[in-house]
Amino acid sequence: MTAMEVGSAPPLTERPTWKALEEHYHKIRHLHLRQIFADDPQRGTRLTAEAAGLHLDYSKHRVTDETLELLLRLADDRGLAERIDAMFSGQKINVTEQRAVLHIALRAPVGERIVVDGADVVPAVHAVLDRMATFTDAVRGGRWKGHTGRPIRNIVNIGIGGSDLGPVMAYEALRHYSRRDMTFRFISNIDGTDFVETTRDLDPQETLFVVCSKTFTTLETLTNAHTARAWCLRALGDEEAVRRHFVAVSTNAEGVAKFGIDPANMFEFWDWVGGRYSMDSAIGLSTMLAVGPEHFRAMLAGFHAMDRHFRTTPLDRNLPVIMGLLAVWYTDFFGAETVAVLPYDQYLKRFPAYLQQLTMESNGKHVTLDGARVDYQTSPIVWGEPGTNGQHSFYQLIHQGTELIPCHFIAFCQSLNPLDGHHDLLMANVFAQTEALAFGKTAGEVESEGTPARLVPHRVFEGNRPTTTILADRLTPEILGSLVALYEHSVFTQGVIWDIDSFDQWGVELGKALAQRIGGELQGDGPPAGGHDSSTTALMRRYLQSRSGSAR
Repeated sequence: MTAMEVGSAPPLTERPTWKALEEHYHKIRHLHLRQIFADDPQRGTRLTAEAAGLHLDYSKHRVTDETLELLLRLADDRGLAERIDAMFSGQKINVTEQRAVLHIALRAPVGERIVVDGADVVPAVHAVLDRMATFTDAVRGGRWKGHTGRPIRNIVNIGIGGSDLGPVMAYEALRHYSRRDMTFRFISNIDGTDFVETTRDLDPQETLFVVCSKTFTTLETLTNAHTARAWCLRALGDEEAVRRHFVAVSTNAEGVAKFGIDPANMFEFWDWVGGRYSMDSAIGLSTMLAVGPEHFRAMLAGFHAMDRHFRTTPLDRNLPVIMGLLAVWYTDFFGAETVAVLPYDQYLKRFPAYLQQLTMESNGKHVTLDGARVDYQTSPIVWGEPGTNGQHSFYQLIHQGTELIPCHFIAFCQSLNPLDGHHDLLMANVFAQTEALAFGKTAGEVESEGTPARLVPHRVFEGNRPTTTILADRLTPEILGSLVALYEHSVFTQGVIWDIDSFDQWGVELGKALAQRIGGELQGDGPPAGGHDSSTTALMRRYLQSRSGSAR
C-alpha cells in the first residue's frame, strides 16, 4: 500500500477499527489498575517484551487484552506492516518532499543492500564512516595538528536542531566512554552568549570546529560558524588556519570551500536523512571524536538490532509498535496531552530534549498525507528530567494533579559508576514510582495509618496513572543505539496511524523566513519597513530605540 493509497482511505475517525476503540474506551475508561492486576495475577510478566538488549514492561497501562487486540487491528487497518516495508525498501514515503526516508541505511552493515533511485546507498554510507574513522583516529592520535603545530584538544560542534540535539545527547549519554583528556562542547543558539561562554576558556590553537549544516546556509549555524572563524583568525592571524581548525558536515561543497574549509574535510550525508534522524550519520562526527570509531560502530549496531526487530517481529511482540499504539491510545482516547520521559541515569539528562524534537517535529502535524485537516489529536508534548531530581520537582502533579500524564521510566540494572548503596536506592525509586503511580493509596489505607480525617483527602493517591518501564543491563553504546531507534520507530508507528507525514517539518519555515526579513530590517539604517502588524512593528521600534540608547 502506497502513502497516497493510505491517505485516500476513509478518514481515520470514520473507520470501524477506530469506532471499535471508541466504544471499548467508554467501557473501560474507569477500570482501575488495581482491579486489572487483581484479575490477572500474571500480568506483570505477561505484558512484557524484549529486543535489542531492552526489556519493555507495559503491564502498568490502562489496557486489557481486548484493548491491545483492537489497537493491533487498527495498525493492520492502517497498513502499518506495509508502511514499514515501504520505508525499509527506500520508497519515497516523505510525500511532501518526494524523498525516501532511510536513516535505517546509516546503520546497515556492510553487504546489506538498500536501493534509492536505482542505487545501493550502503557502500556510500560506509565510505563516509570510514573517512570519519580515519579523521577521528588522526585527531585523537595527535597526527592532525592545528595551524601552529599543536595537537587538537578541544572539539566544538556547531549546529542546531538535529545537528545539535543528537550529538550533544549522544556525547552526554556516552561520556563514560569518552576521551577525558579532550574537551567537547556544543554551540547552537544564535544568542551570542552561547558562543562566548562555550569558547571563553579555549585556546584557538588547540580547537577544532565541526560545522554541521546540510545546505551550509542555516542562519544560526552559519552565523556562529563565521563568529568562530573570526575568533580563530584573531588569534592565529592567517586565513590558511581555517583549513586546520574547521571541518564541515554538509552536502554543499561550494559553500564549504567559500568559507575556507577544504572540501576534502567535508563529510557528506544525504537528502534521505532528516535532521532529527541524523545523529548516526556524519552529523555524529563529534560523537565519534569523543568515543572513538569502535564505540561509534557499536552504537550503530544497536540501532540496527532495533531496526531488524521492528521490521521482522510480529506487531504484537514489536516494541516500537507497542509503544506507538499506546501513545495513540492515550493521546486520542484519554485526551492525554503530554508524555513524561524520566531516565533514571544522569548520563541521559539530555534524552528528553532529544525526544522533544524527534516526536514533536515529526508528528506535530494538522493535515493528513493528502492534505485533509485532521479531526483528532496528533503528537503529544514530550518533556522530562532525570530521576531522582524530578521526584522533588514535578512528580507532585503527576501523582495528584488533574492531568493524566503517561510516563516512561528508563533505567539500567548495572551502574557505570557504582558507589556503595547508590544504585540500589536509585532503582528502588524507579520501582516505587511506577507502583505508586499505578496503584496509589486509598482513603481507607490512609485512615488505617491514623491520619486525621481532615488530612485524609490530601494524602489520597488515586493511582491509575499509566507507566512504561524500559530496562537494560548497562548504558552502553549499543544500548543507546537501540533506545534511540526504539523511539524513532515508535514515532513512525504513531504517524502511520494518524496518516501524517512524520518526515517533513514545514512548520519551522515561516518563522525562519520572517526572521530573515526582520533581521535585515533591524540591521538597516532606517525604521522598520511596513507590512508588519502593529504589535510587531512597535516591538521592533522599542528594540531599536533601546539598542541605540534612546529608550526612555
